[in-house]
Amino acid sequence: MIEAAGLTKHYGTTVAVDDLSFTVEAGRVTGFLGPNGAGKSTTMRMILGLDTPNKGRALIDGKPYVELKRPLGTVGALLDAKWVHPNRSARSHLRWLAKSNHISYQRVDEVLEMVGLTAVAHRNAGGFSLGMAQRLGIAGALLGDPSVLLFDEPVNGLDPEGIVWIRQFMHRLAGEGRTVLVSSHLLSEMAQTAQDLIVIGRGKLIAQTSTDQFIKDATEDSVRVRSPHADKLRELLDGSAAVTDDAVDGALVVHGMDPASIGELAAANGVVLHELSPTRGSLEEAFMQLTKESVEYHGA
Repeated sequence: MIEAAGLTKHYGTTVAVDDLSFTVEAGRVTGFLGPNGAGKSTTMRMILGLDTPNKGRALIDGKPYVELKRPLGTVGALLDAKWVHPNRSARSHLRWLAKSNHISYQRVDEVLEMVGLTAVAHRNAGGFSLGMAQRLGIAGALLGDPSVLLFDEPVNGLDPEGIVWIRQFMHRLAGEGRTVLVSSHLLSEMAQTAQDLIVIGRGKLIAQTSTDQFIKDATEDSVRVRSPHADKLRELLDGSAAVTDDAVDGALVVHGMDPASIGELAAANGVVLHELSPTRGSLEEAFMQLTKESVEYHGA
């Protein structure tokens, strides 16, 4: 479990994190979301003892990171995939980490196999692509078989197969009872990966809830309807207090009425339907809605 209580971090007059409190539960994949400059990376660094908060504290399984005697056995982290000496091989890099925490070299070969780097373990990490570097960083995070894992943008540089692999891998880790916190700007991927969300903006907590509840609270479900009698159907729907919009392909998008009621209304009035499909709000729509006041940089 990860616990943050009143975390606050200033850089001069800039407030990067502002009285931030949350809990990351074990057995779940928790997404850590926020616009650029929201304070996500700073928060992760404070959790790992790399930055010292001005106020508040962060605990990993009940202890500050600095009090962990063999930290890699409790928490694994990937914050920067390129944090590796370029002239070290992947295997040498992991062996150096392993020796620092009294981890066997056998475990090094195990995690290389887990992330698919066994065939290139002898190559210098400086020549790795971003996707390969990400896999090496994940291997380092897994080295001590920790109960808590933090990943910052872990899918950067991964191909589609790699993205599916890391998604399934995170679900498996959480299914083993581990705590998994992952930060990403790829909202479509987070919608498939994260079961819970922590959303921050300008260093403050915006929401902590399940992914489904976050989307439900910030968006409105609708129903997509296609009919050869679209004009008649629109009149019927408008008369029932539903709100209809036009889709680009000529379909109707209906708000405020469920699919069953629309189907019954159409059947009672002899209106043929070619499509009647509920449309759920997306994580992207919910995120944009709830963080619009927290975006630091806007495009023209």
